[in-house]
Amino acid sequence: MYIDTVRRVTFYRGLHLIDVELADRCRKGGCVFCGGPLHDGSYQRKPRGGPPDLPDEVSRRMSLCCGREGCRRRTLPPSCLFLGRTVYFAAIVFVAVAVRQRRSGSASAAKLRSLFGVSWETVQRWLEYFTEVFTKTREWQRIRGSVSASVRDSDLPAGLLDVLVRERGSEQTGLVGCLELLAGGRGDAAERGR
Repeated sequence: MYIDTVRRVTFYRGLHLIDVELADRCRKGGCVFCGGPLHDGSYQRKPRGGPPDLPDEVSRRMSLCCGREGCRRRTLPPSCLFLGRTVYFAAIVFVAVAVRQRRSGSASAAKLRSLFGVSWETVQRWLEYFTEVFTKTREWQRIRGSVSASVRDSDLPAGLLDVLVRERGSEQTGLVGCLELLAGGRGDAAERGR
Protein backbone atom coordinates (compact mmCIF):
# COMPACT_ATOMS: atom_id res chain seq x y z
CA MET A 1 0.00 0.00 0.00
CA TYR A 2 1.60 3.27 -1.22
CA ILE A 3 5.08 1.73 -1.07
CA ASP A 4 5.36 1.23 -4.83
CA THR A 5 4.34 4.86 -5.36
CA VAL A 6 7.09 6.32 -3.16
CA ARG A 7 9.73 4.14 -4.81
CA ARG A 8 9.23 5.84 -8.25
CA VAL A 9 11.47 8.69 -9.41
CA THR A 10 8.60 10.11 -11.50
CA PHE A 11 6.54 10.56 -8.33
CA TYR A 12 9.19 12.87 -6.82
CA ARG A 13 9.61 14.74 -10.10
CA GLY A 14 5.88 15.47 -10.03
CA LEU A 15 6.11 16.72 -6.43
CA HIS A 16 9.05 18.91 -7.45
CA LEU A 17 6.93 20.52 -10.19
CA ILE A 18 4.21 21.26 -7.64
CA ASP A 19 6.82 22.83 -5.34
CA VAL A 20 8.05 25.01 -8.23
CA GLU A 21 4.45 26.14 -8.82
CA LEU A 22 3.94 26.91 -5.11
CA ALA A 23 7.21 28.89 -5.06
CA ASP A 24 6.14 30.87 -8.14
CA ARG A 25 2.86 31.81 -6.44
CA CYS A 26 4.82 32.93 -3.38
CA ARG A 27 7.27 34.91 -5.52
CA LYS A 28 4.47 36.79 -7.28
CA GLY A 29 3.08 37.91 -3.92
CA GLY A 30 6.33 39.63 -2.97
CA CYS A 31 7.98 39.79 0.43
CA VAL A 32 5.45 39.47 3.26
CA PHE A 33 7.57 41.75 5.43
CA CYS A 34 8.22 44.70 3.10
CA GLY A 35 6.58 43.95 -0.26
CA GLY A 36 9.93 43.79 -2.03
CA PRO A 37 10.75 41.42 -4.89
CA LEU A 38 11.59 37.82 -4.05
CA HIS A 39 14.53 36.06 -5.69
CA ASP A 40 15.53 32.41 -5.79
CA GLY A 41 17.47 31.31 -2.72
CA SER A 42 16.89 27.57 -3.01
CA TYR A 43 19.31 25.25 -1.30
CA GLN A 44 20.31 21.61 -1.50
CA ARG A 45 19.03 19.17 1.11
CA LYS A 46 19.94 15.55 1.70
CA PRO A 47 16.52 13.97 2.19
CA ARG A 48 16.24 10.34 3.16
CA GLY A 49 13.89 7.58 2.16
CA GLY A 50 13.48 8.16 -1.57
CA PRO A 51 14.80 5.99 -4.39
CA PRO A 52 18.60 6.15 -4.81
CA ASP A 53 18.53 7.49 -8.40
CA LEU A 54 16.73 10.78 -7.77
CA PRO A 55 17.96 13.81 -9.72
CA ASP A 56 19.58 16.62 -7.70
CA GLU A 57 16.75 19.06 -8.50
CA VAL A 58 14.34 16.95 -6.41
CA SER A 59 16.53 17.46 -3.34
CA ARG A 60 16.47 21.26 -3.61
CA ARG A 61 14.30 23.08 -1.08
CA MET A 62 12.56 25.98 -2.77
CA SER A 63 13.38 29.16 -0.89
CA LEU A 64 13.01 32.84 -1.70
CA CYS A 65 15.02 35.82 -0.51
CA CYS A 66 13.83 39.44 -0.47
CA GLY A 67 15.73 41.65 -2.90
CA ARG A 68 15.05 44.92 -1.08
CA GLU A 69 18.09 46.40 0.65
CA GLY A 70 17.57 46.46 4.41
CA CYS A 71 15.14 43.55 4.41
CA ARG A 72 16.72 40.52 2.72
CA ARG A 73 14.46 38.17 4.69
CA ARG A 74 13.99 34.60 3.60
CA THR A 75 10.60 33.10 2.73
CA LEU A 76 10.00 29.35 2.61
CA PRO A 77 7.13 28.54 0.26
CA PRO A 78 4.92 25.55 1.09
CA SER A 79 6.38 22.23 -0.02
CA CYS A 80 5.02 18.85 -1.04
CA LEU A 81 8.49 17.29 -0.97
CA PHE A 82 9.62 18.38 2.48
CA LEU A 83 7.92 18.34 5.85
CA GLY A 84 9.47 21.10 7.94
CA ARG A 85 12.94 20.20 9.15
CA THR A 86 12.37 16.44 8.90
CA VAL A 87 15.24 14.80 7.04
CA TYR A 88 12.89 12.34 5.33
CA PHE A 89 10.76 13.20 2.32
CA ALA A 90 7.22 14.14 3.39
CA ALA A 91 5.79 11.24 1.36
CA ILE A 92 7.97 8.77 3.27
CA VAL A 93 6.73 10.12 6.60
CA PHE A 94 3.07 9.81 5.54
CA VAL A 95 3.46 6.37 4.00
CA ALA A 96 5.48 4.90 6.88
CA VAL A 97 2.93 6.13 9.42
CA ALA A 98 -0.06 5.09 7.29
CA VAL A 99 1.14 1.53 6.72
CA ARG A 100 1.92 1.23 10.41
CA GLN A 101 -1.54 2.51 11.35
CA ARG A 102 -3.16 0.00 8.99
CA ARG A 103 -0.88 -2.71 10.37
CA SER A 104 -0.59 -4.31 6.98
CA GLY A 105 2.00 -7.01 6.44
CA SER A 106 4.39 -4.41 5.07
CA ALA A 107 4.47 -2.42 8.31
CA SER A 108 7.04 -4.32 10.33
CA ALA A 109 9.96 -2.37 11.73
CA ALA A 110 12.43 -4.42 9.69
CA LYS A 111 10.50 -3.84 6.49
CA LEU A 112 10.26 -0.06 7.04
CA ARG A 113 13.97 0.07 7.84
CA SER A 114 14.89 -1.88 4.71
CA LEU A 115 12.63 0.18 2.44
CA PHE A 116 13.25 3.69 3.74
CA GLY A 117 16.15 3.48 6.20
CA VAL A 118 13.92 4.70 9.01
CA SER A 119 14.28 3.39 12.55
CA TRP A 120 11.33 2.09 14.53
CA GLU A 121 11.84 4.83 17.11
CA THR A 122 11.48 7.47 14.39
CA VAL A 123 8.23 5.93 13.15
CA GLN A 124 6.96 5.95 16.74
CA ARG A 125 7.80 9.67 17.03
CA TRP A 126 5.94 10.35 13.79
CA LEU A 127 2.92 8.42 15.05
CA GLU A 128 2.93 10.46 18.25
CA TYR A 129 3.25 13.68 16.27
CA PHE A 130 0.18 12.93 14.16
CA THR A 131 -1.97 11.78 17.07
CA GLU A 132 -0.90 14.32 19.70
CA VAL A 133 0.53 17.42 17.99
CA PHE A 134 -0.62 17.72 14.37
CA THR A 135 -4.34 17.79 15.18
CA LYS A 136 -3.77 20.98 17.20
CA THR A 137 -1.79 22.82 14.52
CA ARG A 138 -3.05 25.72 12.43
CA GLU A 139 -2.40 23.70 9.27
CA TRP A 140 -4.82 20.96 10.32
CA GLN A 141 -7.40 23.47 11.60
CA ARG A 142 -7.17 25.30 8.25
CA ILE A 143 -8.03 22.23 6.19
CA ARG A 144 -10.22 20.33 8.68
CA GLY A 145 -13.44 21.83 7.34
CA SER A 146 -12.67 20.71 3.79
CA VAL A 147 -11.95 17.11 4.79
CA SER A 148 -14.59 14.43 5.14
CA ALA A 149 -16.00 14.01 8.64
CA SER A 150 -15.18 10.31 8.34
CA VAL A 151 -11.50 11.20 8.88
CA ARG A 152 -11.00 11.05 12.63
CA ASP A 153 -8.18 13.04 14.17
CA SER A 154 -6.93 9.85 15.82
CA ASP A 155 -6.61 8.20 12.39
CA LEU A 156 -4.27 10.70 10.75
CA PRO A 157 -2.66 10.46 8.25
CA ALA A 158 -3.97 7.05 7.13
CA GLY A 159 -7.62 8.12 7.26
CA LEU A 160 -6.93 11.21 5.16
CA LEU A 161 -4.96 9.17 2.63
CA ASP A 162 -7.76 6.59 2.40
CA VAL A 163 -10.37 9.27 1.68
CA LEU A 164 -8.25 11.01 -0.96
CA VAL A 165 -7.36 7.73 -2.66
CA ARG A 166 -11.07 6.89 -2.93
CA GLU A 167 -11.87 10.38 -4.25
CA ARG A 168 -8.95 10.54 -6.71
CA GLY A 169 -9.03 6.95 -7.91
CA SER A 170 -5.43 5.85 -7.30
CA GLU A 171 -2.85 5.68 -4.55
CA GLN A 172 -0.49 8.04 -6.37
CA THR A 173 -3.03 10.80 -7.05
CA GLY A 174 -4.46 10.42 -3.55
CA LEU A 175 -1.03 10.74 -1.94
CA VAL A 176 -0.13 13.73 -4.13
CA GLY A 177 -3.45 15.39 -3.26
CA CYS A 178 -2.82 14.80 0.44
CA LEU A 179 0.69 16.27 0.30
CA GLU A 180 -0.50 19.29 -1.65
CA LEU A 181 -3.45 19.86 0.65
CA LEU A 182 -1.24 19.75 3.73
CA ALA A 183 1.34 21.99 2.06
CA GLY A 184 -1.26 24.72 1.67
CA GLY A 185 -1.98 24.23 -1.99
CA ARG A 186 -5.38 23.78 -3.51
CA GLY A 187 -5.11 20.00 -3.56
CA ASP A 188 -5.93 19.81 -7.26
CA ALA A 189 -2.59 18.73 -8.71
CA ALA A 190 -3.72 15.12 -8.61
CA GLU A 191 -6.63 16.03 -10.85
CA ARG A 192 -4.23 17.60 -13.34
CA GLY A 193 -2.46 14.24 -13.62
CA ARG A 194 0.81 15.06 -11.92
